[in-house]
Amino acid sequence: MATMTAQDFETIKERVQNGNKNWIKVGMSTCGIAAGASKTYRALEDELAKQGQSVSLRTCGCLGMCHAEPLVEVCIEGLPRVVYCRVDEECAREIVRGHVMGRKLLQDYILAMHYEEAFS
Repeated sequence: MATMTAQDFETIKERVQNGNKNWIKVGMSTCGIAAGASKTYRALEDELAKQGQSVSLRTCGCLGMCHAEPLVEVCIEGLPRVVYCRVDEECAREIVRGHVMGRKLLQDYILAMHYEEAFS
């Protein structure tokens, strides 16, 4: 059985990231779904379509912060990667209008930021 090297993982990462640099991930584990992540996902999907935005909408598993669900991670080229917490339907629509379209961070909902994405 062949083992993967760190370089193999970097190659895979580059291939995935070079696809669409703008994406939104919704935590859809059991805790996220129980907190309303399905409604959050649908609101994001609807608002992205309404605004005509070509942002990849994805799901992911647990991020380990069940108390803050629903969690939404947003990556827009040129901005820090942001994890928003307690994202209900209205907040989801604000994320599309404010963060994605307006390129403004929604300070009241930010749980974490990853600055290296904004400056690479």
